[in-house]
Amino acid sequence: MARRVYGKTGCSVEATLSVMGGTWKPVILFYLVSGTKRFMELTRLIPNATQSMLTSQLRELEADGVVVRHVYPEVPPKVEYRLSELGQTLVPVLLAMRDWGTAYKRKNREQAAKGADGDAAEL
Repeated sequence: MARRVYGKTGCSVEATLSVMGGTWKPVILFYLVSGTKRFMELTRLIPNATQSMLTSQLRELEADGVVVRHVYPEVPPKVEYRLSELGQTLVPVLLAMRDWGTAYKRKNREQAAKGADGDAAEL
C-alpha cells in the first residue's frame, strides 16, 4: 500500500507529511472530504495546478492508500476519486488545517487594516 518510507528522522509528523505534504495534496484531499469528484471537477476547483501535476499527486495519494480511483469502462473515460477508509481518518486533520488557515487569514486582514488605519492617522 505505502509507496515510500517515512524519511530520515522516523518522526510521525514526517510520516504524515510524506503522504499529504506539498502544495496540492492537502487541497485535493480537502476537496474530496465533501465527496467523490471527477478529475475535471478537481481541475476546475484547483485551477492553478496543471492537469499533469494533479494526475501525479492523485497517483501518489492512491499509492499511499488515502484515495481510491474508480475508472468507468466508457468512452470518453470517466474517472472518479474519493477518500479511502484510511483517507477518511485525515478529515479531522484537514478540517483543523482549514480552521487554522481561516483564523490566520482573518488575523492578517485585521493587522493590515490596523496598519492602514495607523498610516492614515499619521498623515
